[in-house]
Amino acid sequence: MSQSDLPTTASDTPGAAPAAGRENVLIDLALQGGGSHGAFTWGVLDRLLEEPWITVEAISGTSAGAMNAAVLADGWTDGGAAGARAALDAFWQRVSRAAKTSPLQRSMLDRMLGRWSLDTSPGYVMMDLMTRMLSPYDLNPFGLNPLRRVLAESVDFDRLVRCPIKLFITATNVHTGRGRIFRNAEITPDVLLASACLPTMFQAVEIDGEPYWDGGFVGNPTITPLVRESNAQDTILVQINPRVRKETPKSAAEILNRINEISFNSPLMKELRMIALMRQVADPGSGEGARWAAMRPHRIMTDSLAEYGASSKLNAEWSFISMLKQEGYRVADEFLFVHGEDLGKRATSDLDVLLAEC
Repeated sequence: MSQSDLPTTASDTPGAAPAAGRENVLIDLALQGGGSHGAFTWGVLDRLLEEPWITVEAISGTSAGAMNAAVLADGWTDGGAAGARAALDAFWQRVSRAAKTSPLQRSMLDRMLGRWSLDTSPGYVMMDLMTRMLSPYDLNPFGLNPLRRVLAESVDFDRLVRCPIKLFITATNVHTGRGRIFRNAEITPDVLLASACLPTMFQAVEIDGEPYWDGGFVGNPTITPLVRESNAQDTILVQINPRVRKETPKSAAEILNRINEISFNSPLMKELRMIALMRQVADPGSGEGARWAAMRPHRIMTDSLAEYGASSKLNAEWSFISMLKQEGYRVADEFLFVHGEDLGKRATSDLDVLLAEC
């Protein structure tokens, strides 16, 4: 089901699914970014939202994870769990429709071979070459981004201010290299676009006079505010980027893909190690220490995403999006079957093992 960078601590033997009438459990969600692979996260969220005993207290998201977070929160404010599921469905359909006019389409060879990557796509190859020589300020001087319209149609940003779910959206300040966390009242289309701004493809997004890039450079996603500012003790990390690969990358595309995976996973792993250390040294009797000590981490991910290259993150065909969503739903369903009874009681991922890697 998943790689072993955060090993499970509870038994892996499937038990009975949680009873529908069980006591309510507050959870936090930590959502990684990863382009169209965020549809996997959509599937995970869709399955979790089916459980009436699960209440989402807070969400930290970066890039595609930030967009999933904002759409879910807005839908929840408008219509509860059903509204959140409907909002996510509508958002990803809009993303797929917007991608139909993109020059980044699978080539005939990719389609014939059943590959979801864009590695042989003329549009992708041309874009890859041009972004190595020209900046987005040269290629896209007006700073156009098709996701801006999709977000405007998908999220009522004024409604996020009164949303009961706390949002923490991370973006990277270009000048300082430090992350900034935006909360509900601060979240705008620009904030979400900044959190997903790949610097080779889009101009930096200016917010309050400062330029921002993708939040994955500093927090993918950021976990600390979930511990400090949420009343939930259970945090579910939905991880998209593979941490472990058994094969050594040898082609230029494979090497670049692996560099990006390591780069975008590194902030998360460093923060998880820091949290593991804090949980060991924190005084459980103090207010702040009690929060660190009481945190119960969980993780949902799949090995199947490692089968697709980095270029597939730009593939938003509905058939691909739907397949990723189904995989996310399946993995979340498996998680609930195996560990659903653990939520609200015990952690299912061991952070302490990460300290041995330092």
